[in-house]
Amino acid sequence: MAPFFTLHHGDPSCNARTGLLMLPHGPVSTPVFMPVGTNGTVKALTVDDLTAIGFQIILSNTYHLYLRPGTEVIAAAGSLHDFMRWQGNILTDSGGYQVFSLAPFRKISDEGVKFRSHIDGSYHILSPEKVVEIQAILNSDIQMQLDWCTGWGTSYKEAMKALRITNLWLEKAKHAWDAAVAQGYGGALFSIVQGNFFKDLREQSVEAVIASDTPGIAIGGLSVGEPEEVFREYLAYTAPLLPPEKPRYVMGIGTPQYILAAIEQGIDMFDCVLPTRAGRIGHVFTRQGTITLKKSEHHLDFRPIDEACGCKVCRKYSRAYLRHLFKTQEILCSMLASYHNLYFLHELVRDARHAIAEDRFLSFKTDFLRRYTQEEQQ
Repeated sequence: MAPFFTLHHGDPSCNARTGLLMLPHGPVSTPVFMPVGTNGTVKALTVDDLTAIGFQIILSNTYHLYLRPGTEVIAAAGSLHDFMRWQGNILTDSGGYQVFSLAPFRKISDEGVKFRSHIDGSYHILSPEKVVEIQAILNSDIQMQLDWCTGWGTSYKEAMKALRITNLWLEKAKHAWDAAVAQGYGGALFSIVQGNFFKDLREQSVEAVIASDTPGIAIGGLSVGEPEEVFREYLAYTAPLLPPEKPRYVMGIGTPQYILAAIEQGIDMFDCVLPTRAGRIGHVFTRQGTITLKKSEHHLDFRPIDEACGCKVCRKYSRAYLRHLFKTQEILCSMLASYHNLYFLHELVRDARHAIAEDRFLSFKTDFLRRYTQEEQQ
């Protein structure tokens, strides 16, 4: 049986590395960016689009799928893969981010989180054990433990309380996952490092996740409102504390700057809603930086979004046409802009893997960001 994660190569100039995840629905080359399909769909794209771009894994959200359509529907379909007709891998978030983002609607205890549905106000309880069971029903290839994520500005006392509960939930999740595996479930469990922006709490959290010996580890509690320099500081502090043989995942980062910063620190996996969310409001990535399609300067601009991009959008459509679609509120604009943005990030991460393999990641990163941020520097 192939190992769950194999390291292939490390760039000697930094911590960037390449590897391979062996998952139930096929291998995944790392570093990897995962598109977010919260409700069982990546917004504005079909599964055929995702396959055409080359994605091997996407992300869905346990909390949202639990509320709607419900596990009974997905179980009747066979799995989340069968329900959405996606035969690649799926990582499911545990709902821990909703513990953070839906704070007014929840109450946390050692047993789990009680919350009111943002859909109809009904009450629900998610325990760490139940979250594992739900994700096993979804047949997630990677599932996340339930955790308590705290935001920028949280007090030390509150961060310590959240970490204690996160560690307790990890113990319970690990027991439930072991039981699910014994019954035939094939997905992996990832533990999550928390501790807010306190280095001693980060160290305590790392000790707990290492002791749990889950197949993979996520660094949580970053990109939650902190300044970029603080993000970089705590990422650089936390990542080296983790065992090198385990895959490392940072949740919720989706700009080229943040992705390349994470790769430099040895992060293997990342996801974000940003590429499709930006596409829906007419913001698209180019190698010279992000452009806004609605601007009048694109009215007679018949160049593609990015002349160096090989995606189907850039091969066929002009900025002028996309601007027209956006101004007339045609849904095709969201579809094409979202496709391009995901293609752009997929290619960026693929090129980063090649650069690592050739021991030139830092020069690749410097050259890319010099072009990408040139307008900001002028």
